[in-house]
Formats: sequence, structure tokens, C-alpha cells
Amino acid sequence: IRMLTDNDAAEEAFRWSLSLISRILMRVINEGSTIVMKAINSNSGKQLRKAVGCAPRGKRAFWMLNIQVGTHSISPLMWSIEIGSLEAAKAIIVDLLTIRADRDRYYYGMDILFERHPDVIKRICLDAPALMQPLLDGLIWRSRTTDNGQRRTNYYVRHLLLDENNEFSKATEWITENQDPKLVCHPAVSLVTDMVWGRVAFRTFLFGRAWFLFTLLVFILSQSVLNRHLWDSSHSKKIHIVNFALRCFIYSCSMGHWAMLHVKNSIRDIRNKAFVKFGRCFIPEYLTQWQGRSSLLLTLFLVVMLILEPILYCLGDPNGDIFNDECPEAEMFLFPYSVASTGAMLMYFMLLIDLSVFSTRVSAFALVSARVLSEVALYLFGITFFVIAFACAISALEQGNEKFADIPSAALQLYKISFGMFSNTNYDKLESHLALKILVVLYVVTTIIFMLNLLIAQLNCSYQATYLDMVGYARLNRGKIVCETMPSCPKVRWAAFVGALRLDECCEFGEGDMGVPGGMQVFEPASANITTVDMIKRFGGSTSPAAQWPEEEAAGNDEEDRFDRMEKLIEKAMKRMAGGRGGKKGGGGSSMGTDENQD
Repeated sequence: IRMLTDNDAAEEAFRWSLSLISRILMRVINEGSTIVMKAINSNSGKQLRKAVGCAPRGKRAFWMLNIQVGTHSISPLMWSIEIGSLEAAKAIIVDLLTIRADRDRYYYGMDILFERHPDVIKRICLDAPALMQPLLDGLIWRSRTTDNGQRRTNYYVRHLLLDENNEFSKATEWITENQDPKLVCHPAVSLVTDMVWGRVAFRTFLFGRAWFLFTLLVFILSQSVLNRHLWDSSHSKKIHIVNFALRCFIYSCSMGHWAMLHVKNSIRDIRNKAFVKFGRCFIPEYLTQWQGRSSLLLTLFLVVMLILEPILYCLGDPNGDIFNDECPEAEMFLFPYSVASTGAMLMYFMLLIDLSVFSTRVSAFALVSARVLSEVALYLFGITFFVIAFACAISALEQGNEKFADIPSAALQLYKISFGMFSNTNYDKLESHLALKILVVLYVVTTIIFMLNLLIAQLNCSYQATYLDMVGYARLNRGKIVCETMPSCPKVRWAAFVGALRLDECCEFGEGDMGVPGGMQVFEPASANITTVDMIKRFGGSTSPAAQWPEEEAAGNDEEDRFDRMEKLIEKAMKRMAGGRGGKKGGGGSSMGTDENQD
């Protein structure tokens, strides 16, 4: 500083600031260096359990969640996650979510954990996903005893369901955004998602999809029912009027709705600069989902239908009925219009697959079907290869069957054979050409017998390998729809649902044994989750909140202690072996020296 300036005030200010920083650092070190923080820095779950064992039972949770340093507070749990001490963080979570009891009360750190860190699930999902399993396991209590083949189970899901304002918690959204198919299948998460879906979100979602179902029925009636000329001629004028009204509804309401939706999504992605590279161009991010692509194709098909609408070209026909779609001016547009109508119909039913979220099994089946399409594509690629090979071979063969005259004709007939469209009469005609018959038999053995059975085996293995994950992806899809639907659910319905759960009441651990609040009780089959040890740690003695918990009986029998004892035994054995070898060498040397002296 003296080399940079001659100002004494600046030098003194710099010296004062350095001393202030050093005092702050010393204070932080002195006040923050607790035995809990030391255990976290060493990333030892054993040391952390010993450290919190010194805490009063009434403040044990605060030792792991709040350390006051001056006017600032530090959370040992969040600190352990940030620095990567996951063993210590896991020990903290397990200790907080362990139910302990004395003769007066129960101690359970769930409420303290979520009050101190309302976004703990978000933080864990982002920084330490491996800790989600012990966190969710700690929210479940199962009774050791059974009654009539049923096991009493408490799910403490208050904070998975409600936030601090008693609104729908974002925990489901955070878990869904994690995109872990195994995590969403956890019993606690599945219970919350299924319960909210079945009792709150289902009706709102169904009401939102009712408009789509209605437009689909109108489109089917207009394009697949009323366009058939099977009606009495006396009612043709009425049929034409009704058909014109239905098509006007499709073009104005359905096409207009989809067009507005795509414009809205495109503007949103443009403002957020959310683009995805597709080839050499960039497309809005919402088109990466199959629903966005299918709805865009549906909109384009409807636009093409409006441009080619035969009724519009027949409005000036003086010889036809009003709103007739058959006239000389519209004749050239009938087939292109029907092709566009067919494409739009397929896109409507493609979007209808989104309703499979009503059932997890159906949704999982739809997702599995989409995943195994790659196996079908490989099968078709193999079939095409053999079709080209045998078509070229048959075309080179000298034979007189006109259906196999050249490569395109032979390839078409071979495709018919593969898909069962080759008639028996054509098989009979092969009798007069022995060489052609042999080639066709070889093709049938190769494709139908070998390739088809290989496809079946591949589909079977692929289905079994992906089904478990597909159930998880189906639940992810349901969780996403629940999160999208809940903002539009009526508050009255949500309040009635929350009130019916009675989460503020204590859940029983047994007959007359009132436990802790914040959960809901269900009965599971006794064989579903076998529990042989009481999940509540009960202690006698003093019931004062200032007293420490007695040392647990099994505290020294964990795996770490066993490995430590084994390591010490091995070290002692190695020292004894090394000492024995040294003694033998020394003894041998002295005896040799004695012999030499004697000589």
C-alpha cells in the first residue's frame, strides 16, 4: 500500500479493514466450529451421531439445522450438502426423521426440518439426489405388529402436500422435474400424486379435455358419418345443412383454438429464447414434445381442408342443392380434401393418447409401445433388405410368372407374402416354376419363420426391460399433469380436500397410542412390507427436554464399527507377524556369530 499511495488515511483504512475481516473470520471459526460441523467436515456419519448424542433431546434437531454465528445462521444440513459431505448429510436426515419417545411425548423432526428449509426437496433433488430415498423413507412409519392380515402404516406427507400457506406444495413439481422414474414410484410420492389426482385434479383435467373430446366427436360426425351417401334422398338437403354447420364449427372453433395455442406458445418461447436446434434451423422448444408436433400437424391439415373445402367451390352451382359438396367445380379437390381429412383424423386420435393418464397401467403401456417401435423399425429394415435381395434374384431367374416379371413387381409380391396378402391362387401358379417356388420358399423361411419370431423375441425382452421404468415415466407424466392442473382447481374443492385429510390430528401408533400429527394412516397387507423391528426408539428414565437421549443399544453395532474393529485386528496381526519375522532373523544372526567365534 505504501508503494501505491502516500495517503496515510488510505493506509490506515486498509489496515482497519484487514483487521475487521480477520476478527470476523476468527469469530466465525470460533462460533461455527461446533462438534457437529467438525463431523460434517470429516464426512463421518459415526462422528455426527456421537456429536448430536450430546445434545438435549429438546434441541437435538436444532443442532443439526441451525448454528447461530453473530446475526447469521448456518444450517449444518445444507452445508454438508453444499460441500459434498453426503454421508454426514444422510446421517442428519435419518436422525431427524427417526421417531423417538419417552414416557411423556414423541420427538419427530419432520416439522422442524421443513419449517427451517421449505425447499429442502428442491435442494436435495438438484445437489444430492441420492439423499431423496432416505428422506422419503423417513416419512413412513410401519407397525411391527399386524391385525387380521393388515399392517398399520402412517404416511407423514403434510409437507409433500401443503406449503406454509396451506396451498398445494411444489414438492411434486420438484420431484417431477428431477425426471427420476424410480423416485416417483416411492410409496410416499405415489400416495400424494394419486390422492391429489383422484380427489382434486381429475375433474378439472377432465373438464379441460371435454372440449377436445367434443370437437373430436363433431369432426367424426362431419367427416366419417355424414359424408357417406347412405341417407335417404328426401333428407339430403337437411344433411347438407347440418354437415356445413359442423364443418364451420371445426374451422372456426377447433382450428382457431389450435392456431391461437401455437401462436401463444411460439411467442412465449421467442420471448424466453427457448429454441432447439433441428437440423440446420431452430424451432420453438414446445415442438420437442410429441403433443406439440401432433397438434401442429393437425392445425396444418385443418388449414389445408379449409382451402380445399368442396362446399365452398359448389356455392355457385345453380343445379345442386345448397351446401352440396359434389359439383364439377369441386370434383378435382375431392381426393386431396379426403387425404387431408384422413391425416387430421389420425392426428386427433394421436392427441387422444394423452388421455391415457387416467390409468397408470394404460399410460405405461402406451409409453412402452412407443419405446419398442425401434424394434419394429429394425424388423421392417431387415424385411426390406431381404425383399430387395430376393427380388433381384428372382428378376435374374429365367421364369414366366408375370407377377414376378421385374424387380418392382417381384418386390411388391414379396411384400404381400410377408404381410399375408398373397392369395392362394398365386401360390398355385408357382407350381409350374420349380426354381421360382424354391426361392419363394426360402424367402418365407427367412422372413416369416426366422425374422418374425426374432421380432417377437426382441419385443418380449424389450418390454420386460423397459416396463418397470415405464411405470415410473407414466407417474412422471401424471405428476406433470397434476402440477399443470392444480392452479386452475377451485379453492373450495382444495379446502374441502385438505380439511377431510385432518392432517392436524395425531395419527395412532396403536390402540390408544396417539402419535405425532402431519400424517395419514392407511392399512397395508401384512406381507407387502415386512417389518420386524419397532421403528420408534423408546427410552425410559428422565422425560426432561433438557436431558440427553440415552445411548442406543445398537449404536456400536453398525457397519462402520465392525469395519473399524476388523481393521484394528488386521493391524495387530500384521504387527505380530512382522515382530515374529524380526525375532527369527535376529536369532539366526546371533547363532551364526557364535559358530564363527567357535571356529
